[in-house]
This record gives sequence, C-alpha cells and structure tokens, in this order.
Amino acid sequence: MWTAGILAAILLLLIVLPPIVAEPMRRSMERRMNASLKGYNVHIGRLRLRPFDVGLTLVNLTLRQSANPEPPIAVFPRLQATVQWRELLAMKLVADFLLDRPVAYVNLAQLRQEASDETPVKQKGWQEAVEQIYPLKINLFRVRDGEVTYVDEDPNRPLHITHLQFTANNIRNIHSKDRTYPSPIHGEAVVFETGHAVVDGHADFLAEPFMGIHVLMNLTGIPLDYFRPIIARSNLDIRNGVLRLAGEVEYGPKVQFAHLQDLTIRDMRLDYVHTAPTAAAEAARRQAVGQAASKVTKKNSETILRVDHLALENCDVGLVNKAKNPGYRVYLAPLAVRIENYSNGFAAGPAKVTLKGKFMGAGDASAAATFRADANGPDFDVKGQIENTPMVRMNDLFRSYGKFDVVAGTFSFYTELKVAHGRIDGYVKPLFQDMKVYDKRQDAEKSLFRKLYEKLVGGIAGLLENRRKEVATQADISGPVENPNSSTWQVIGRLIENAFFRAILPGFDEEITRLQRK
Repeated sequence: MWTAGILAAILLLLIVLPPIVAEPMRRSMERRMNASLKGYNVHIGRLRLRPFDVGLTLVNLTLRQSANPEPPIAVFPRLQATVQWRELLAMKLVADFLLDRPVAYVNLAQLRQEASDETPVKQKGWQEAVEQIYPLKINLFRVRDGEVTYVDEDPNRPLHITHLQFTANNIRNIHSKDRTYPSPIHGEAVVFETGHAVVDGHADFLAEPFMGIHVLMNLTGIPLDYFRPIIARSNLDIRNGVLRLAGEVEYGPKVQFAHLQDLTIRDMRLDYVHTAPTAAAEAARRQAVGQAASKVTKKNSETILRVDHLALENCDVGLVNKAKNPGYRVYLAPLAVRIENYSNGFAAGPAKVTLKGKFMGAGDASAAATFRADANGPDFDVKGQIENTPMVRMNDLFRSYGKFDVVAGTFSFYTELKVAHGRIDGYVKPLFQDMKVYDKRQDAEKSLFRKLYEKLVGGIAGLLENRRKEVATQADISGPVENPNSSTWQVIGRLIENAFFRAILPGFDEEITRLQRK
C-alpha cells in the first residue's frame, strides 16, 4: 500500500505540477533568450512540459528583428525538445530537436538592416539563446514541412521554398573519429513552386573557426524568373529560364571546393542593360567582379572550382544600350553554348567553349575557344564568325552610331584572337555586302535633310565597295593587355567591346564626321 501510495503521489505530481510551473518557466526562458540576442527578440506563446519523455514543447515561438518587427522573421508553431534516447546506449546524454511546420520570412528592408549592422550574424547570440530552451546539447535536429520566403522589391514575385524537410544527426560527434564530417544530413524542398532540390552529405558542426560541410546536391526545374528583382541591381534583366544543376560542394576551414558535374540553363532571355546614369556604378561593379574572378582563378587560390559541363540551351542573350540616342539591342537568339572541363587554374587540362546561334535572330553565328592555365595571366584563343545577317535588323545600331539606317544588305563578321603572356594578337574583319541605304519609296516621309544625309552615307559605302559589292575592312589587333592583372573574363569583355562594337562601322566614322562638318 505504501508503494502504491508513493507511485500514485508521483503520478499525480507528474500530471498536476507541469501546468503549474509551465508559465513561470515560459517567462523565464523568454527573458533569458532575449537577454542573449542582439538586434532580435523572441516571444513564446505557450510552453508544455512532457515529464514522461523528459521533454518540452514550445508553441508559437516567434522571432522578430528589433528594427523591423513586422512581419516576424520566423514563426515556429511547434518546437519539440527531448532526450535522444537511443544515444543513452552510448552513455551520451544529448537532445533531439524537432521543428514542425516552421515558417521563415525575410524582406529587403530586414536584409539591408542586417547587412548594415556592425555586429556580425554569428555574434548575435543565437547559440546562447537556443541553449536556454533545453539543458542538453543538440545531437539530432529535424525540420518537418518548413517554409521559407524572401521578398525583394516585387512582393508579387517572392522567392518561395516549401515542403522543406531537413535532418542532421550525430551533431555532437558521438559515433565518428575526429577530423571527419561526422553528421549525416539530408534536405529536400520544393523551390519556387515548380522546382525541386535535394541535398545529401555530411557536416562537422563543431569545426573551428566555422562549421564544415560536404554535400551532393541536385536541383531540377528551378525557374530563374524569380531572381529578376535581385539581379536587376546588377543591370541584368532576366526573363524566363529554367535551371538544372548536379554537383558536389565541400566547404570548411581547410578546404573550399565546388565540383559541378552539370549546370544547364534553357529558355532564358538575359540582357545586360547599360544606361548613362548607372555608368559609373557599372564600371565599379565590373572592377570588383574582375578582382574577385582574378582571385578565384589564381592557382594558389583556396577555392577550387571545377565545372565538367555547363550549357545554355535555346537562350536569348543580348546587350541593351540606353545611353545612346536612339538606344539599341544586340543579341544572339536562339543561342546554344557549351563549356567543358572548366576549372580555376585549369588543373584538369584546357577548357573548351563552343557557341552557336543566330545574330539578331537571323545571321549564323558560331565561335570556339580554348582556355589554358598560365601563371602570368589570361591564356586563351578564340575564333568566331557571323555570316549573312540582314542589315535591316541592325538599323537601331546604325542609327545610334552612324545616324542612318539601311533598307538592304547583309552583315558578316570574322575574328581570330589569341591572348597569352600578357599580349593580344589577331584580327577582326567586319563585312557589309550589297548595302543599300536610301530607298525613295520607304523614305518618302523623311525630311529633305535626312534624305540627303543618307544618300551621302550610301555614297561612302559605294566608295568602299569592292568588285563583289562588299564593304570590308580588316583590323589587326596586337599589343599588350591593358592591365596584366585583369581576369580572363575582364579581357574577354573588353575584346567584345573594342573588337566588335568599335569595328562594326569600319571606315564610316571618319567620313561621316567629315561630311557632317561640311
């Protein structure tokens, strides 16, 4: 009877006592968590003690940024913490955390506030705040059916990840040797409504000075149009496009390695938009990107990047110049690009690039390039051609640079360039065939001055024509690279600008200027 009475009393305490102490415990826990956090605060809706499995459940735990409290950064409808009973067999007393249906939300204002804060994210007190929830160290961490939303400038196009499932086990390195990735992790989610992401691998959550991770990832059907508001700040305009990616990433205190077996983008329209008001910002951005690219491509770089296969399929890629009057767009569509065996340092051998498409949607365009490793700077050669482009499709370009348009003719362009040991050697050759500038019927509505001007331009073309009714010049390019420390991509960008756009009207500029002065 005494034994039964004692057991009944204990059982009564386990049933009656938790609701009594739950509210004071909730208030104390909330106060201690907020004391640990910097720039953020939490509110715990309710706390439930579970004495039978030595656990607790937090209901409606809400995290807010102090500077922008609405909407909340995260809401956890149910956070469950308990003993990971299986690890007691290994004589380890550790915790099992489960986040059930968590919702994370971040907007541009909140992101900018965090970026401007002098206190780094890792020093915000997150670990100390989590330790106030449960006295044991976390060894199993799970997310069930989570949701993540980021809203940039367009609230109607948020970056939205749903059905997020994530598991990380053996976080405290109970069953593994030192200096390994002891914690198996698995994650998967629906990305932007139609895409799917899967990540499998291992992590070392206890590595110093920061955690290490080694994972295989697979992304399929990721719509790129959702990134439009974000990349617009880099003067890029993206429309449509679907991404597929399969690769491996290892990132830790002693190694940073990314190996992409396949990266394919299809059905994308991408324009680089140049405007006069943003010219200075564009130049600064190009310089920063170039420096970053140069750092990554150095042989002794800590970051190892390798791409087995990168492809653009059925894409439309162009340059829009709004700084000229009138503006114009030069583009390749449809465009297919293949990049094989690329790596920074090219340790696996030379990388090869092939391109095939339609210039201005009509002229046959193709190019091939080979990139090689060289400690002295960029080392590559490229051969490309554009053939039989109807010149009427280029009238916006002619109006911008030559103040005239055409009614007939074809445009072709040929180049071979080699960059090595800080030098550029090669040539560019634009070719205009059967060019006709003035047409009486089409130009009937134009002013007399405009008609006379276009007749003069047509006369210049006549003076430059050879027996095949072609206007052609060849410009030899040779000399040192302007900046020996330029990255490969900076040199390529400058070559496109100088070798194509500045040579596209060969022989016209001086004659047109001379006639205008008369």
